[in-house]
Amino acid sequence: MKRVVITGAGTINALGHSVPDTLQAMREGVCGIGQLDFRDVDRLQIQIGGQVRGFEAEGRYNRQQISLYDRFTQFTLAAAKEAIEQSGLTFSGELAARSGVVLGTAGGGVSTWDDNYRLVYEEGKNRVHPFVVPKLMNNAAASHVSMEWNLKGPSFTVATACASSNHAMAQAFAMVRSGMSPAMITGGSESMLCFGGVKAWEGLRVMSRDACRPFSANRNGMVQGEGAGIFVFEEMEHARARGAEILCEVAGYAMSSDAADIVMPSKAGAARAMSGALADARINGDDVGYINAHGTGTAANDKTECAAVADVFGPHADQLMISSTKSMHGHLIGGTGAVELLACIMALRDGIVAPTIGYEEPDPECALDVVPNEAREAKVTVALSNAFAFGGMNAVLALRRV
Repeated sequence: MKRVVITGAGTINALGHSVPDTLQAMREGVCGIGQLDFRDVDRLQIQIGGQVRGFEAEGRYNRQQISLYDRFTQFTLAAAKEAIEQSGLTFSGELAARSGVVLGTAGGGVSTWDDNYRLVYEEGKNRVHPFVVPKLMNNAAASHVSMEWNLKGPSFTVATACASSNHAMAQAFAMVRSGMSPAMITGGSESMLCFGGVKAWEGLRVMSRDACRPFSANRNGMVQGEGAGIFVFEEMEHARARGAEILCEVAGYAMSSDAADIVMPSKAGAARAMSGALADARINGDDVGYINAHGTGTAANDKTECAAVADVFGPHADQLMISSTKSMHGHLIGGTGAVELLACIMALRDGIVAPTIGYEEPDPECALDVVPNEAREAKVTVALSNAFAFGGMNAVLALRRV
């Protein structure tokens, strides 16, 4: 089995339009959540989110490209460019033939759906643009990444709600580890911050009207975000042979299904995913220093996740640092695990653990070290990244400092 490393990272999200900007914001505990700005926002009960500001498609893509790229695809391509440029890889010949793309998204082209429903149902139009289907399909972003960078190997999209990115990265990792592909572009993206996207989530009654406060006793719900996180996963030997900079090692993963409830999380399912990732990576639980939590800021998720951590790690749970960066950038749904992986890389590579901001009141059911409000310097050699989705679909990645 091959060892797998990350040699490139890219992002765009509410905290920044690049990895350096995002990590700096995480270090400073910046809140990227604010008042939403789009058509008909005044008709919504929930009017806050982690919206990407200052992103102009016209300055990045030509008219033909814009007619093909939903906002989630635009984010993906911008993040992929940063990641691939950092990796230094050029995909041609055998490398191009065997390398591919696995991305996660839950909604795909939600903005395109929203815009065209308006045209047909509100404005009474009888025709839509001929590219509506290729623009809104969930695999659009993966397809355009493959075309842009000549990636001819296995390419597809994973949709498992809030665990989509972690499931996608797990599949990419498995392909590189098995020797199927020497390198894979992976991660995820989402852009549901439009009237229809937020209105649908309002119906679940899990959204906060004011802030995302994971693990705090006075938390009152999740806050949506948008953006993308994209990575280059590569065989370690291949990366070292070409002198690539290695950000960290992806050591293992595990996936589990609660098989219990469509919306309520299961402690047992989350615990199986975490313990499975440790076993797959051959890592002792006592070696884990940091967990990037799913940490949505809902009562059900936060207390269930903390209980699962306590079950898996036993007494060592009290020595762990566990934080939720959703408090800063919001919940990117299918893209969230990808942006959160950046916090794990920062902990492993830079020795800085991102905080859980907005923490105001201790909760006895979340009595772990949640790194409240301020980033912390610490030596971390192993980190986990958790993702637990509606439908009871769980995916956890284990990462190691190199």
